[in-house]
Formats: sequence, structure tokens, C-alpha cells
Amino acid sequence: MRQGRLQEGLRKPASRGVVGRGRVSRREVSSFSFYSSSSRSTRVRALAEEASKVGGSGSDDEILAKALQRGEPCSFDREDIVHESSSPDLPSWTQNDTSYLKQILCARVYDVAEETDLQRADTLSTKLKNTIFLKREDQQQVFSFKLRGAFNKMANLTSEQLERGVICSSAGNHAQGVALSALRLGCKATICMPLITPDIKVDAVKRLGGNVKLVGENYDECQAYAIKTAEEEGLSYIHPFDDPFVIAGQGTVGVEILRQCSIDFVNQDQDLDAIFVPVGGGGLLAGIASFVKQVRPDIKVYGVEPLGAACMTEALMRGGICTLNQVDAFADGVAVKTAGTETFRLISKFCDGIITVTTEEICAAIKDVFKDTRSILEPAGAVSVAGLKSYCRLYGVKDKVFVAVTSGANMNFDRLRLVSDIANFGAKTEVMLATSIPEKPGEFKRFVDVLVGDEKISVTEFKYRYAMNESRMAYILFSVEVDEDTKQKESLLARLSNAGMDTIDLSHIEAAQRHLRHLVGGRARSFTGAIPDERILEVTFPERPGALGKFLSELAPEWNVTLFHYRQTGNLETNLLIGIQIADSQFGSFQEAMEKLDYRAEEIDSTAMDAFGMFLY
Repeated sequence: MRQGRLQEGLRKPASRGVVGRGRVSRREVSSFSFYSSSSRSTRVRALAEEASKVGGSGSDDEILAKALQRGEPCSFDREDIVHESSSPDLPSWTQNDTSYLKQILCARVYDVAEETDLQRADTLSTKLKNTIFLKREDQQQVFSFKLRGAFNKMANLTSEQLERGVICSSAGNHAQGVALSALRLGCKATICMPLITPDIKVDAVKRLGGNVKLVGENYDECQAYAIKTAEEEGLSYIHPFDDPFVIAGQGTVGVEILRQCSIDFVNQDQDLDAIFVPVGGGGLLAGIASFVKQVRPDIKVYGVEPLGAACMTEALMRGGICTLNQVDAFADGVAVKTAGTETFRLISKFCDGIITVTTEEICAAIKDVFKDTRSILEPAGAVSVAGLKSYCRLYGVKDKVFVAVTSGANMNFDRLRLVSDIANFGAKTEVMLATSIPEKPGEFKRFVDVLVGDEKISVTEFKYRYAMNESRMAYILFSVEVDEDTKQKESLLARLSNAGMDTIDLSHIEAAQRHLRHLVGGRARSFTGAIPDERILEVTFPERPGALGKFLSELAPEWNVTLFHYRQTGNLETNLLIGIQIADSQFGSFQEAMEKLDYRAEEIDSTAMDAFGMFLY
């Protein structure tokens, strides 16, 4: 879907049952693709940079991209929000929003949950020139806030319901919360998890006594199975976010924040200015916002979502709940396609806006929190910190007090490699560049002299190969450390340009960070340049045994593979870089094969392809 159409959703909120200009049900938008691919993210980043250069003028695309990328909370008109009818199963007290105050204050969470620390982040505070506190929900027994809502919901079930047992669908944190709650309440818990769930999370649920059922290729299939089983077997389905008692349980985080701030600020001329909360389906944000904005309306409450999984942002901007066609699963704890009905209602009434952040920004936030706490957050747990940093950069605020909820630390160890690779790019302390120079004696030394310059820039990555081509141009891939505050990157790019050395900035192209840096030095064994009909694609598929073989089996013998790069990430999904000879007449058949597999295949965008072409041919 084009970004221009999305902007229309912002300017003209959808009427009931309509998304944007097309007559499409808010929950039937499978033909649209909202921020779901690396190429779209790259395009939005490029637009964001251009929008910032023109000072906010330009097309709707540029203005929207600037808002999404520079930390500006989404804008929405509360009066134009369309809410779906309340479920008849909701408790009667939900008709009065002030009742949430009582429910949150009386929530049954401390039989299992702990009051977590509100920890000052000294290094981050100094860096941002504001006082930053971290609400350490990653300290909970299951390393996530999720057990608060799960236990409160289950503690409000009748004894007959508990005796029959409960069931839930979750890929991780909610599953552990339900399993631990069932253990404490003495009831049976069936935990449905997708087949692609990492073993570390499956084992954690089993240790807590949960009966794990691995079902479905993705979360949607897993959830459908759990709901159907609940109906057939008379089990109580424990929703991960869209339930009033779950919301009230999560809202206790807001109670603790206000109380802890009051204690910390005694006899000090300080007050809390804003709270930043991660958003998936919206349970945590709905609970915190419902309490804080009714008790302290002067305090801002912002949600933060990954750019590739911004279901709540879309819903608020469009005026009604919509379903994302696909989501980026990097921050799997908040990778939700459809916002909850009750969470959306509360967030649209009490929240001050949602900020979207990129994968690079999330990785940089994980590193920031590690510096202050020596704890390693999962990507979803660091989303709020990334949003807080982006907000501070955009508005240039100083001497304010902000709280970011660090919501979880169930990090798969294998993912640390990818996070570490990307973190410095997200923090803008390292840049990856590709430069072309004439292939002749002495030119390489001249390049190094220009690169280092008087600033003595530190080179962190350097890849070069002698060029045997008609242009007699050599291509160099390298990374350097830079100081964002002193505009070192801009100065470096200017030096290279003035020296006649054409340079591409790859720092915000995820495909380059994942793959290109590992491919440099390898070329097609051909003197003819480009390989006929070759297409370079990124394919996303579930990271589980057999997935790769299944993919390759579908390709053979129809298409010839010309390039292949795979690196395990430890994520729910992984990205494969592949070159395939596909004639234009065959591309439709290839797309059908990918749809049959339910894998996402997308050609590398033109900017990335310009850089890839330097090193592949």
C-alpha cells in the first residue's frame, strides 16, 4: 500500500467499516501491506531524511515519513475514532472508565508479581540531558510484566472455571505468566505456542508446569486453535491483552510508577513529565494510561511500536481498528497484527500518541540499557527506551523527567550477535559506507588519507578487492566510528565527495547490515558483468528445522540459484539473501510458489541494489 494513501487515513479518519479510500472492512485488509518489509522501511527512512532536510515541507509522503522516523507521536482526532461494539462478555463495570481506577488499585497481582524497581539510568540521562528512569519489569520472576495481567484475570475466575482449567496462545512471555499463575492457583493450564517458538521459551513454560501444545505455522493459527479448543472443552481462554482484568493487572505498573516517583521527588523541585510504554496489542499501555491520565492528567503517556508492526498507530491514524497484512517479527513480543478492541478504546481515549521506532533504534536502546544496568533486554523490552530517545532528539527537550517501561528480558542468546551488529548503526555512532575509487597505483593510499583526515577517524570495518573490469574502478566497503554531535559523518562524506570518490551511505539499509558486509570479495565467475535474468531477493521464512529445505525444494528444478546467503539469527523468522535467474515471464509463477509456502520474498530495492551491484558482478 502506498504511503500517500496512509496519510489520507490520517487527514480523513475512516467512516465506520471503511479503511482509507477503499471500501474495506477494518479487519479485512489482507490486500494492504503496512510497513511490513525491509524495503518499505528503507524507503520511509530515505523519505524521512529528505523531509528533515526540507524542514518539514514537501509531499504527504515526506511529512508522514518525518513524523514516523523522528520521534513525533502520531496525530489523531479522538472525536473521529470509531469503536466496535463492546462484547457482551465484558463485565458491566467496563461501561464506566473510572471503574478501571478501582479495578487497577484492587488488582490481584502481588500474590505472584513483585513491585519492580524504578531505576535511574545515569548514563542515558547524561547523554539525553534529561532525567531518565527505567521501570524494570524485566525483573519479574518470568522476566516480563505479563504475569500481572494473567494472574489478575485468573484470580477473578470462579472456582468452577479454575477447576476446568485455562488455555492461552502465546509465543513467550504471556505463556510463562499464565503457566506461573496456574501453578500458584492450583489449576491446569494448556499453553498453545506456534511451531516456530524458540526452544528456550517452550522449555521455560514446561518448567512452570504448563501443558505445551505446538500448533500452527504462525501466531494467528495458534490463537484460532486455542480459542476453538476453549469452546469445545469448556476451558477459560486467557487473552494476552484484550481483556479488562488483564488490562487492570497491567495497570498496576502505572500505580507503582506514580508512587515511586512521589517518593523519589520528595524535597526536590522535580516532577514526572512523561511515561513511554511498549505497545503490541495494547494491554500494558491501556492499563497504564487509564490510571495515570485519570489521576495525573498533566503527565503525558506515549506508546511506542516498531515501525514494522505498528498496528495501534495505524488504528489511531485511521480512526478504527485495522489488521496489518504482515508484521516484522524482530521485536516478537510486540509483533501483533490487530490491536485489541478494548485496548484500542482505552488508548484512543487516554493515550497522548504512539511513536514508531526502527530495528536499529531498538538495538541501540538494548545497548543503552545494558550500559546502565548490565541487563540485556529483549527487543520488545527496549522499544520504550528507543521511543524516548527518538522523542528527545526530535524536540530537543532538556531537564525533564521521563520514565520508560522496560517490559521484558526473555532474550534468545543467539540473537545477541544480530543485535550487536546493528546497535551502533541505530545509535548513529557507526556508519557503513561504500566508496568507488580508480584502480591505479597510489589511489588506495590517497583514499585512506582522505578517509582518516585530520580527525583521525577510527575504522571499524574495511573490505576491499582488486577490480578487473572495464571501468577500472575499485569498490570499498567500510565502517567507521563517528560522533553524531560533531557532524563527523557529514564532514567525512563531504571530504570524499570533494576528492572525487563517489560514496553511498548504507547505515540505514538493513539488507546491507545483514548480508552485504559478509559477501564482499565474492563475485560471479563471469566476465560478462550482470548474470542474465538474475534477481536479488530477501526471503523471510520461519526459523525452524526443515524450513530451508522446504524452500529449496519449491525452487528446484524450475529456477537456477545464483547467490545464496543465510545467517542464523535466533529469531522467530530469519532473512535469506538469494539470487535467482527468473525471466519476466516466470516471475508470476515464482510469486505463486512463495505464496504457497507462505514465505515473503521481496526484491532488494534500487538503492540497496546499486550497492550490491558494486560487489556481486
